[in-house]
Amino acid sequence: MPADAVVSLLPSITEIVCALGAGKRLVGRSHECDFPSEVASLPVLTEPKLDPDASSRAIDDRVKQLVSDGLSVYRVHAEKLRELAPSLILTQDQCEVCAASLDDVEQALADWMGTRPRVLSLNPRTLGDVWSDISRLAAALGIPERGHDLCEELATRVAEVAEKTQRVRPHPSVACIEWIDPLMAAGNWVPELVTLAGGRNLLGESGAHSPWLGADALEAADPDVIVALPCGFDLARTRSELPALSDTPVWKALRAVRAGRVYVTDGNQYFNRPGPRLVESLEILAEILHPDLFSPSHQGSGWEPL
Repeated sequence: MPADAVVSLLPSITEIVCALGAGKRLVGRSHECDFPSEVASLPVLTEPKLDPDASSRAIDDRVKQLVSDGLSVYRVHAEKLRELAPSLILTQDQCEVCAASLDDVEQALADWMGTRPRVLSLNPRTLGDVWSDISRLAAALGIPERGHDLCEELATRVAEVAEKTQRVRPHPSVACIEWIDPLMAAGNWVPELVTLAGGRNLLGESGAHSPWLGADALEAADPDVIVALPCGFDLARTRSELPALSDTPVWKALRAVRAGRVYVTDGNQYFNRPGPRLVESLEILAEILHPDLFSPSHQGSGWEPL
């Protein structure tokens, strides 16, 4: 039975719902859901238990403290949720520190009276998982044909990029940085994006959680290109946080730094949202890695040279 009143507690899920043409069914969102712009008027149902404006190190310390104490990083406003009476709640159990989780939702529904809403939780690790999630969401919304059409459209755009990049040799080696202080490489679907964009991913594995790194690991990898795409940070914030890495003793000796091939990106809007705009994230990487093949359509909005 199609869901008429939907709550989405993850930005990427909100984007998928809207891309499927079902945005008008949304009755509530997370505090981070900001795209497309029309979702801004929806009631906000979550909030973080940390200061998002704190430094990378301070955010990481606070997250680790909450997790070690057995606490959630986010609050779900149970009373607001009950008032909205959704028939479907969309959430995730892929990363407990990135957004409200399935456990958070279950706690909010613990005292629910009457018919409980359906809860659909997503856990994508790869690009294939993301496309499957689009189909699952479309089915849950009662519009499976739209899911098929959207996946076809996205697959065509991916293929257009890959067709150009796979003819080019050599492919530059790439280090994608998902958190700056402490240092973390990008995992999950990002290594796939690097390969499709015509690069060789050095740090982080496809389908695996993003790994913590020491500066010595980055030094040993010595990539041709460094792309900073920290989760939750826009271009300006990424640039402002980068000195925590660029001021380290190994930085100036890195091949990418010497060649001027270090780039900052909007890791908040792209790369870390497993939804339709992963295709734009792929296009951003292709522009960075192969400027002779791709016009800089996303430069200034999605990426900038350091």
